[in-house]
Amino acid sequence: MKLSLKRLFARSMTGEFVQTPPAPTSPRSAARNGVLISIAGVLAIIGVLAGGYYFAMRPVTLKIAVGPANSDDVKVVQALTQAFVQNRGYVRLRPIQTEGATASAEALAENKADLAIVRGDLDVPKNAQAVATLRKNVVVLWVPPGKGKKKGAKITKIPQLAGHRVGVVGRTQANVNVLKVILQQYGVDPAKVEIVQFPANEAAEMIRGQKADAYLAAGPVNSKITADAIAASTREGGVPTFLAIDSADAIAQNHPIYEAADIPAGTYGGSPDRPEEEVKTIGFAHHIVARKGLSETTVAAFTRQLFAVRQQVMTEFPLAAKIETPDTDKDAVIPVHPGAAAFVDGEEKTFLDRYSDYIWWSLMALSAMGSVGAWFAGYLKKDERDNNSHLRDRLLDMITAARRAETTDELDLMQSEADDILRDTLRCYDDGAIEEGALTAFNIALDQFHAAVADRKAVLLSLPQNLQRAGAQFRAAGNA
Repeated sequence: MKLSLKRLFARSMTGEFVQTPPAPTSPRSAARNGVLISIAGVLAIIGVLAGGYYFAMRPVTLKIAVGPANSDDVKVVQALTQAFVQNRGYVRLRPIQTEGATASAEALAENKADLAIVRGDLDVPKNAQAVATLRKNVVVLWVPPGKGKKKGAKITKIPQLAGHRVGVVGRTQANVNVLKVILQQYGVDPAKVEIVQFPANEAAEMIRGQKADAYLAAGPVNSKITADAIAASTREGGVPTFLAIDSADAIAQNHPIYEAADIPAGTYGGSPDRPEEEVKTIGFAHHIVARKGLSETTVAAFTRQLFAVRQQVMTEFPLAAKIETPDTDKDAVIPVHPGAAAFVDGEEKTFLDRYSDYIWWSLMALSAMGSVGAWFAGYLKKDERDNNSHLRDRLLDMITAARRAETTDELDLMQSEADDILRDTLRCYDDGAIEEGALTAFNIALDQFHAAVADRKAVLLSLPQNLQRAGAQFRAAGNA
C-alpha cells in the first residue's frame, strides 16, 4: 500500500480532509542518518588508511657513524647524505663523525648509531649486520731502493724482514695486526721485527728520511695515500720492490676476515710500472653495517636507495663505484641484515605486502563496529518501538469507543488524542524506530478511526439536542 503522508496528518470530524500543520519531526531522518553513518564510515576508513600510509612512508633519519675526519669514508657518506635529500628518499642520513672505524664500531655497539662504517678485520660488534660492502682494500708491502748507508742485502721476500724495521702507514692498530698475521704465516716472529707507525699525512716525509727498511700500507687499490707513499720511495731512478704474499690463500683460509687479492701491474704508475707485474696479496673490506634491531623495512629501503644513487654519487666521488652488495651466505663473516638480504634476493616487501594484514583487520574492525553500533542503536530504540506499539493498540481501542460515543465532545477529545498519537508515530518513523510497514499499518488504523468518528458524529448530529442530553444523563447515572 502506497503511503500518503497527507492523509496521516488529520481528518475533519465531518469526514472531509482538512490539512493541518505537520507534526514536528526530528533533526535527522532515518535515511539521512544512514547516509551520514555511511559517509562517516568511509571517511574513517580513508583516514585510517591515509594515516597508516603517512606513518609508514614518512622519512626516517638514520644516524651513521663514520671516521676519521677528512677520510674517504666520510666524504662518501656526505655525498650519500646529500643525494638522499635531493632524491627525497624515504631514508635520510645523519653522519656522526668518529675517530675511526674502531670508534664507529663502538658507537654502533652502544646503540648510539643506527649504521656504521667498520673495517672487516677489526672486532665487529655482535649487534652488527652487513648492509653493503663500501670498498675493498689491499695490503701493499714494499721495499724502497737502497741508498747510502741503507744499501745492503736487498729484501725480496717476506722471511727476510726478520731483524729489520718495517714502517706502517697509518695510526690504526689494525694495520699492525695484519702485518703480524703475514709475518706469522711465513714463520717470522713479530718480536724480531721492529714496527714503527706514522700518520698517513707524514708517510712521504718519513719514507724520504729512510726511517724504515720496508713499508706496509692498506687501502683501496687506487688509494692516493698508498700511491704517494710508493712514489716517495723512488730514489735516483731506483724503483721499490713489491713483496708478494704468495700464501694469501692460506691466510684467507686461516683468517676468514681476509681474502686473497691481486695488485695489477702498473697500479701505482711510474716508468717502469709500479709494480712491473701483478702482485699477490691479501685484502679486507670496509662494510656498512646496521644495528640488528633496526627495522627490516627501513634497512631494505636504505639499501635500495644506496644502490639507486650510486651512479649519481660516482660523478662527484669515484670511490662510490666500489660499493657492492653484501655477502648473503649463511656462513658470511658478518651476517647480512634481513632487510638488505631481501633487497639483494629480490624479496623486498611492498607497502601492501607489509601492511595488508593491518588493513584487513582494520576493515574487519570497522565492519564489526558498524554492526555493534547498528545493534546498539536498535536496542536504544526498543522502548520507543514498544511505546508506539501500545499507542497503535490504543488507537484501535479508540475506534470501538468512537462508535459508542454519545456526544461530539467525546469525539473531539478522542480526535485530539489521536493527533498526539500521530505526532509520536511520525517522530518514531523519523528516528528510524519503526519501519514503513509499521507506518502503513498505523495508517490503516487511523483511517478506520477517522471513519468511525465521522460516522458517529453524523449520527449524533442527526439527533435532537434533548435526546443527546438525555443520553448523556442516562450514562452518567449508570456510571454512578
